[in-house]
Amino acid sequence: MTDKAAERKMQFLFALRSKGVTDSRVLHAMEEIDRGAFVTGLFAERAYEDMPLPIPCGQTISQPSVVGIMTQALNPQPRDKVLEVGTGSGYQAAILSRLARRVYTVERHRRLAQEAQKRFEALGLTNVTAIAADGSHGLPEQAPFDRILVTAAAEDPPGPLLAQMRTGGIMVLPVGQSDAVQSLIKVTRTETGFDYEELRLVRFVPLVEGLGQD
Repeated sequence: MTDKAAERKMQFLFALRSKGVTDSRVLHAMEEIDRGAFVTGLFAERAYEDMPLPIPCGQTISQPSVVGIMTQALNPQPRDKVLEVGTGSGYQAAILSRLARRVYTVERHRRLAQEAQKRFEALGLTNVTAIAADGSHGLPEQAPFDRILVTAAAEDPPGPLLAQMRTGGIMVLPVGQSDAVQSLIKVTRTETGFDYEELRLVRFVPLVEGLGQD
């Protein structure tokens, strides 16, 4: 690693810590997964800045500090099976793959799912699979899940996703109107129902039903 690359990585990790990402496992995973592999074209040189960036199909790659905070709240464990809704570039799923046993990531834009799968294969991430499907329905054939992460905002936690959580499982997602600031919430499934915890304000693209046209 060149001095410049090492300095950039150090600044990247410092920025994460300063925004509240303190879990050592999450920081290590984010150090291992190079965000630069998930940002192409005009914005490639900004891959290590703490900001969301455009990707194809009108979507975005989330800013690293938000990825870190969501992953930290999700608290994936080494034996967990994880569902991610909203693959995008695949960056978040790649980080989850370093922390959990198995990751399924669902994306409504077929092009994004295919490109993410190629990135996973190029990086040697064999425990993560990208699937082109309507993520609002979850992935019933693989349920139940220990952890569910949603990277698009719904007005309420979608019923099918709640139903696919294992007892003791955790879901982290943004909720709120799509044209306003949303709340990032953590949902824990208990023996008797669901516990909800509000974490912070965020802004995400809306969760859209159905498959995209590309």
